[in-house]
Amino acid sequence: MHAFLKTGKVTDSPSKAGTSADGQITEKRNKSHSVPWVEKYRPKSVDDVVEQGEVVAVLRECLSTSDLPNLLLYGPPGTGKTSTILAAARQLFGDMFKERILELNASDDRGIAVIRNKVKTFAQLSASGTRTDGKPCPPFKIVILDEADAMTHAAQAALRRTMEKETKTTRFCLVCNYVSRIIEPITSRCTKFRFKPLGQDKIIERLRLICDQEKVDVEEEVYRDIVDISGGDLRKAITTLQSCHRLKGKNSKIEHSDILEMSGVVPNNYLEEFITVCKSSNYSKLEDYVRNLTHDAYSVGQLFEQLTDFIITHDGLSDKQKSIICDKIGECCFRLQCGGSEYIQIMDLGCVTIQALQIN
Repeated sequence: MHAFLKTGKVTDSPSKAGTSADGQITEKRNKSHSVPWVEKYRPKSVDDVVEQGEVVAVLRECLSTSDLPNLLLYGPPGTGKTSTILAAARQLFGDMFKERILELNASDDRGIAVIRNKVKTFAQLSASGTRTDGKPCPPFKIVILDEADAMTHAAQAALRRTMEKETKTTRFCLVCNYVSRIIEPITSRCTKFRFKPLGQDKIIERLRLICDQEKVDVEEEVYRDIVDISGGDLRKAITTLQSCHRLKGKNSKIEHSDILEMSGVVPNNYLEEFITVCKSSNYSKLEDYVRNLTHDAYSVGQLFEQLTDFIITHDGLSDKQKSIICDKIGECCFRLQCGGSEYIQIMDLGCVTIQALQIN
């Protein structure tokens, strides 16, 4: 009865239920299904990192000598920057991984006060050259600053001095998307590695591995769809696959339409209809098109992204027409990011496209 009142289920199985300190029966939660696949299949060693051959080769050499320079890892999201340095740190420190690592993410306050206090205090601590199990390990610590390009210039200037003074006891690893936003004094103190977008074959290979491990039934076409949607972002590809699997259920097959529905991709017929409506030079039809698109709840930002590729590869438009339309798409995207109205931006783009299509 106590079990039913607490969980809504009656269970006598010892594998699912236990006894708390006050004698009441409680249900144990099955945590095996709650782990995101992105974390479950995150690389455990440097050799597991997908495709980044040059970076892996250099880090493997550094690990063999137990020496690590200050690192600056930059590139598109989802290409393995954070996973690579975390895997390298696990290989270096083993069970002492959590004690030797200070990781600050974009969600943390990383102003000049944090650099002067938290980071500087951690960097000044000395580290032994022996693990708890008696094996040797490097006598330094690692500070990982994820999304470092979001740090203020004042914080970066303070970090520069700390990197210079605490080089004997601490190594710094900065992870960012845009290396141009890191000040020159810091980049000159780091070994820079560029992470490139993952190739199509590598992403499909990892997705097949996950599907085999998780017993997921997938159509062959789905792999190509996920690669096109992710754009070289392995994290986005894995997340899309898991979301579709949760939506369909264990015994259902993931199909092409499921991927499009889950990812929010705008169907091609909307792109073709946009050009058709603009060629008619009828502003009432354009208004009806925008209203239908809004009612179907598709993202206008996603529409602009797909429309750019569609316009560039369109055979029925001249180079001048393409340049005018694409220039306007960029302007409308900027206004959207600044909080502009989706309805107004797509109407503005439609009006400019109508005028551009009248140019011979």
